[in-house]
Amino acid sequence: MRVLLDSDVVFDFVFERRPFFQAARELMLLITNGEFDGYISSITPVNLFYHGRKIVGATKIRQGISDLLTLVRVCPTTHACLAQALSLPFADYEDAVQHASAFESGLDAIITRNVKDYKKASLPIFTPNDFLRHLKSQPKDQP
Repeated sequence: MRVLLDSDVVFDFVFERRPFFQAARELMLLITNGEFDGYISSITPVNLFYHGRKIVGATKIRQGISDLLTLVRVCPTTHACLAQALSLPFADYEDAVQHASAFESGLDAIITRNVKDYKKASLPIFTPNDFLRHLKSQPKDQP
């Protein structure tokens, strides 16, 4: 399964934001173990750096982004994606861009803590905990 991690989930992981860090950490471990393919929008590292340099400093956030990029793949944010996002019925353009980039990349779902922000999504939307339960409920591939 190929799934976009919304920026809020990435922020929870990188900044160890409580009480959300544990679920974000578990998602990253599952990505590392090949349980699913994790993706982020190309805008996520930019937002992460912008906020992170103020929170933990430029050097530490650069390392955090570098580590993140070894775990996940990045969906491109193309001209078509940005234009499409403007036409989506989302209140927040950033969420619309993330959705459009996930859709354009052919991903299967989006994981976010802010499900209400994606109520008009055309992809399945999961909270981190709901996605973890969903994965656990799926039958394992037989060798």
